Amino acid sequence: MTESIIFAVVGVLIGAVVAFVVAKSKNAQADKSAADEGTSLLAKAKAEAEELRKNARNEAKQVVREERQQLEADMERKKKGIADLERGLTKKEVALEQKTEDLQKQIERTKAKETEFETKAEKLDGEFKKVQEKQEELAGKLTAISGLTKEEAKNQLIASVEQEAKVEAAKLIMRIEEEAKEEAEKRAKRVVGIAIQRFAGEYVAEQTISTVELADDGIKGRLIGREGRNIRAFEQICGVDLIIDDTPGVVTISSFNVVRKEIARMTIERLMADGRIHPAKIEEFHDKAKHEVETRLRELGEKAQMEIGVHGIHPEILKLIGALNWRTSYTQNQYQHALEAAFICGNMAAELGLNVKQARRAGLMHDIGKVLDASAEGSHAVIGADFAKKYGESPDIVHAIRAHHDDEKPESVLSHLVAAADALSGARPGARKALKESYVSRLTDIEKIVNSFEGVTKSYAISAGREIRVLVDNERLNDEQTIMLSRDIAKKIEQEMSYPGTIKVAVIRETRAVGIAK
Repeated sequence: MTESIIFAVVGVLIGAVVAFVVAKSKNAQADKSAADEGTSLLAKAKAEAEELRKNARNEAKQVVREERQQLEADMERKKKGIADLERGLTKKEVALEQKTEDLQKQIERTKAKETEFETKAEKLDGEFKKVQEKQEELAGKLTAISGLTKEEAKNQLIASVEQEAKVEAAKLIMRIEEEAKEEAEKRAKRVVGIAIQRFAGEYVAEQTISTVELADDGIKGRLIGREGRNIRAFEQICGVDLIIDDTPGVVTISSFNVVRKEIARMTIERLMADGRIHPAKIEEFHDKAKHEVETRLRELGEKAQMEIGVHGIHPEILKLIGALNWRTSYTQNQYQHALEAAFICGNMAAELGLNVKQARRAGLMHDIGKVLDASAEGSHAVIGADFAKKYGESPDIVHAIRAHHDDEKPESVLSHLVAAADALSGARPGARKALKESYVSRLTDIEKIVNSFEGVTKSYAISAGREIRVLVDNERLNDEQTIMLSRDIAKKIEQEMSYPGTIKVAVIRETRAVGIAK
């Protein structure tokens, strides 16, 4: 038993020893294998490091080589640029030296000229002093010979030069006026002649109605009414003055407004036809007459618009154009005058190649201010232009209306055409009849102005004051002064008088020699 145990223990020990020996042997082999592997890895790492070192060295050499080449190229370019700059600077330096040399030569020449000028100036001063001394000597001799002082001789010389200048100016003015007049007359006669030939308007002299004939004188009392009730109502409703006097079979309507006057006339006629005269009937017939007149005004305005071939005129302006039918100027019906002016203005515009419809439109409306309310301030041209502007007419037409009587300076061809058409329509034979008193007053004023000028011996106003014949003293005025006198007279007439159309001033200077045969 004990031996078996001992054998077992020994066996175990032997196994353990064997196992230890085997394990140690394996460990030794493993250590040797690991050492070999480590050595191999270290050698490999050293080889790779060496390879990397070689590659890095080669790349560094390549980079250094490229950088060196780049630097060398840059250096070469800079050297070349510096060389170019040096060459340019050299050229500029040479040019600057040349300019400096030229400038120096110019300065020297200038100095030489200055010296020369100074020498000449000194000589001139000497000569001038001699001339002054000579002039003083001559002036003294002239004073002694002529008996005139220096100041008197100077004034005579100035007067002589002034007179010569006036004569030359008069000659120049006469020549320019003649040339301009010839050309203007040719063209103006052609245009006006063609315009008038193309339009031959009928003469209509419709007087403004101011009286109404009554069927019998008994109606006068009924128009007055009990204690003047009817006449007061009539005047208040119609806005007119009703004059009932001793004239048999007639009552007179007075008003500054031609439309109101026409409405009042129609109202009286309807009252007489109806036979019932009292305030209610007066108001009723007045409203009917007013509506009828306004309708007629529009119809007349539209008719005029259609006749001249334009459109788009505002209804309020058309009413004023129609109202011109009851307005006269020196017995000329203003409605017909407006149509005539429109056609003449359009014809002249056609000859000049301008807008015909615009010209006719302006001509038709140029006198609408004549029928506007009398409370409006300004001339009929001004208030008519303002009214046209208010109702949308173009600035050109507004200006033409305002300027057709020189209330505003004409600044367009259209404004001159409207003024010319207005004058042609009013001045044609048979168009207007002026009062004798107005003619006499105008002629007296014109002759008074003309006779106020020095050198005028006689003056005659002819052609109803449209031409002035002036006789002058031929010993006091020469031909050139005669020309200046005609212009001065015309200018003074323009400034001091108001008149339609134009006034021709003809100054006559003549020499008469009388011989007697015995």
